[in-house]
Amino acid sequence: MSFFNSDEELYETIGKLFVDLAADEELAPKFRAANTIVRYEYTKPDAAITVRLQEGQPGDVDFGESEMEPDVVMKMEADTAHRFWLGKVNPTVALARGKIKATGPVSKLLKLVPLTKPVYPRYKAQLEAQGRDDLANVR
Repeated sequence: MSFFNSDEELYETIGKLFVDLAADEELAPKFRAANTIVRYEYTKPDAAITVRLQEGQPGDVDFGESEMEPDVVMKMEADTAHRFWLGKVNPTVALARGKIKATGPVSKLLKLVPLTKPVYPRYKAQLEAQGRDDLANVR
């Protein structure tokens, strides 16, 4: 059974994380230094989140269809994404095993990986604040 029952539920949790990060005064500039647009394409349920990470640009986040043209596309099951943002998925191993598939310039991807570590406890705290202990306490 999947963690998310619908794309709306995914947008309310993982999507909210991206929206909050885009507005974060400390973390947003670090992510924008990657100078790219990333689209996360999820399955089970089908959903897409496109994020503008470009210096000097607003931190746009689109749910579903987007007019932003991504440089990097990351594809994975929504459950893998959820576990990733909880810090329970090693992205290098997940990429090697095909649980996460990436297309686009690898150098831009590599800039993003170390930035995600401080986000893990934030995502868990967000889920707890949303009353989603069922999602926050996944093994």
